[in-house]
Amino acid sequence: MKKREAKITRKTKETDIIVKLGIDGEGNADVKTGIGFLDHMLTLFAKHGFFDLSVAAKGDLDVDIHHTNEDVGITLGNAFKKALGAKKGIKRFGDSFVPMDGCLVRVVADISNRPSLHVHYKTKRGIENLLANLAIGDNVKYSFVNLEQFAQALIMNAGINMHIEILAFDKDLHHLIEAIFKAMARALDEATQIDKRAKGVPSTKGKL
Repeated sequence: MKKREAKITRKTKETDIIVKLGIDGEGNADVKTGIGFLDHMLTLFAKHGFFDLSVAAKGDLDVDIHHTNEDVGITLGNAFKKALGAKKGIKRFGDSFVPMDGCLVRVVADISNRPSLHVHYKTKRGIENLLANLAIGDNVKYSFVNLEQFAQALIMNAGINMHIEILAFDKDLHHLIEAIFKAMARALDEATQIDKRAKGVPSTKGKL
């Protein structure tokens, strides 16, 4: 089987990014975005998805992390789309539950070429407003809003429909976001795997 890998370069007035992705990898990562928390999340994303991932990003972090965070998501999404090609033989759907101490999340993905992101708050107490006002870090803060913007950029450019369910949250935002990145990785690992029983594209349309 041809190696499913891609190299994508994105350069704007705000960011300069190079992403190399191998879908059928070993979980190796070399990530330098200038955002320490995002580096950590993408490293474990590669590890738990068995993706080989290299990210080199420079951005206007003197302004804030928004441009770099979102543009890395865009570039990684484009890399997934290019590496998957015509998507012949893929399982297409992926589903993963991941606990992280008091946090529990589920991510479901469909590589459908009809991209959309849906976040569901399934905990017993309302947490949407709480999450909107939490951030991690001292000098460079990372928030749940940053996570949503990264995920939105990734899935829109990869052509993925994704649902993120927050089933439990213990006020530790680090654990919640880490569980989501791990669950995204595991769901995408399953969805991108080749099903030996499949012939052609996994759609009755004959195209994704």
